[in-house]
Amino acid sequence: MKKTFYCLVLLLLGGGTAVAKDYTLSSPNGKIGVTVSDNGGLHISVACGGKDVVSVAAGMNGKTLRIGSAKNSTVTVDTDAPLYRQPHINLVYRQMDLRLNDGWGLQVRACDEGAAYRFYTQNKGETIVSGEQADFRFPEGAKGWLAYTTNAEKPFAMAFQNTYHETHLVDARPLPAFLPATVEVSEGVKVTILESDLRSYPGMFVTADGDGLNACFAHYPKQMDYYRWRGMSYVSQTEDFIARSTGRRTYPWRVMAITEDDTEMPVNNMVYALAEPNRIGDTSWIKPGKVAWDWWNDWNLRGVDFEAGINTATYLHYIDFAAKYGLQYVVLDEGWYDSGRGDLMNAIPAIDLPRIIGYARQKGIGIVLWTVFNVLDRHLEEACRKYGDMGVKGFKVDFLDRNDQTAVEMAERIAATAARHHLMLDYHGFYTPTGLSRTYPNVVNYEGVFGMEECRWAKKETDIPRYDVTFPFIRMMAGQVDFTPGAMRNGTRENWVECYQNPVSMGTRCHQAACYVVHDSPFTMLCDAPSNYEREPDYTKFIAAIPVVWDETRVLQGEMGRYIVSARRSGSDWYVGGQAGWDGREVVLPLSFLGDGQYEVTLLADGVNANHNAEDYTMTTTTQKAADRMTIRMASGGGFVMKCRKR
Repeated sequence: MKKTFYCLVLLLLGGGTAVAKDYTLSSPNGKIGVTVSDNGGLHISVACGGKDVVSVAAGMNGKTLRIGSAKNSTVTVDTDAPLYRQPHINLVYRQMDLRLNDGWGLQVRACDEGAAYRFYTQNKGETIVSGEQADFRFPEGAKGWLAYTTNAEKPFAMAFQNTYHETHLVDARPLPAFLPATVEVSEGVKVTILESDLRSYPGMFVTADGDGLNACFAHYPKQMDYYRWRGMSYVSQTEDFIARSTGRRTYPWRVMAITEDDTEMPVNNMVYALAEPNRIGDTSWIKPGKVAWDWWNDWNLRGVDFEAGINTATYLHYIDFAAKYGLQYVVLDEGWYDSGRGDLMNAIPAIDLPRIIGYARQKGIGIVLWTVFNVLDRHLEEACRKYGDMGVKGFKVDFLDRNDQTAVEMAERIAATAARHHLMLDYHGFYTPTGLSRTYPNVVNYEGVFGMEECRWAKKETDIPRYDVTFPFIRMMAGQVDFTPGAMRNGTRENWVECYQNPVSMGTRCHQAACYVVHDSPFTMLCDAPSNYEREPDYTKFIAAIPVVWDETRVLQGEMGRYIVSARRSGSDWYVGGQAGWDGREVVLPLSFLGDGQYEVTLLADGVNANHNAEDYTMTTTTQKAADRMTIRMASGGGFVMKCRKR
């Protein structure tokens, strides 16, 4: 009896393995604290300013993982960031490396912008991941912004395009939502769930569960099938696991970005900084720019002496337009090859591709070709060599519409091969970016956003202006957005109409113009027809001249879902863009971000009648200095752009 009692006392005092230990970490500024424990499984708790904001029950393959040892270190990310919202990033993390049982390990990082963790394995053989546990728990009453799957029957097969459902988590729909997912845990304090360094592994979805969000993942494809009209592949059968790999490897970072003011959200750099560094070397050949685009405006030209459509004459006209207004690219979107047959290696008879490329070269314009992901992948080396040698500058790659392991591997395979041939990529029909543009900077833009194309088929009750002042705070935390702005036909809340052949944007003309400043978008479209731009040359010259890469980015004012005001610097020039939802907004804007001296300020703003006619705008020029303030009215669904040039 005495011996039994003595052993029990030793266990209670920590003499046995049953007693858990807490491992703690804090951010460089001390505000973010992380605690990891293995009491009944791994638990990661994150606090901001001493208050708990999120905890995660984390695991792999349903194992009870325990901590064997821990090592702390400091990690500095000091890197160039080509085509990013700023040209250079310097972030410092505090890190714990926790060795676990069964060959597993856990890395945890705390920085001033949030916390992140990821698993790794040291197993030399094959690792089958049957499942990953990531159960996020928030304080009671937490409110979320969730972008649900648009395919309830097959939730992991869709284009990653939806508006945000703002709701208390306890009232959220029982549907998987794709990342990022934002949760407000107290007044102003928000936690945004993202992922970074997603490679050879499925992307994360989350499903609401009471006051929490539980991770879920697409299973590994077992069998593929194809849609006839585009040759697009889709998953018809899956395995009973989510991932498999061989040898030692790390898994994606689970990112919890923490912000105390909405203006901090669009400039959070965690996803980019946590991704694997540049794998392609020299990036000087990657040229950002604006694009004359054919698809959104349905090839709607007027006043020309040829029949507009997918033909050589039309694209020569687009090239002339691009050259006239200083654009850098023209995209040949779907239709230039027979997509029904997946015949990527041959243009249709109406397209003389060598002539188009040659004419564009004479005019200083680059040509980018549209294709379907798996169609390009099927001809990958051959297509990159052929079109690279012809002088094509890149591909707009579309309709991946999934993020299982093989889809993620395809995206990286295409990026690596295209880089070898000095080809840029614009990824459409694509999952939310996860830092791939740091690893492969030739991937210059991503969709994964409820963009302008939705105006071709949206319903009137769709609140696109509200989405426009929501997604920059959430989606842009993950990376660039190919929103495809530039609509010249604009509608108010009352008079907007759906029109597929001659589409109309929701909100004002200036709301559209502001996209070129508000968005991180180094490869961005002028989506409307050249004919429409030609009618207003001064306006067209103004938006065409807005830079697409920047030396500095700040968000001056904003409230998610209501309005945003962003400022970006290019050299000594500043551009400020503002957007509002249907409620409109008047902002008082201090110009303290300007440097010393006087600036010539050109303001493109909603006209006095913009609430009735969304195309109404004014363009004025004044002289201002840093001590001044400007009061700017944004109409319903309105916006503005301000260019500040030092005199």
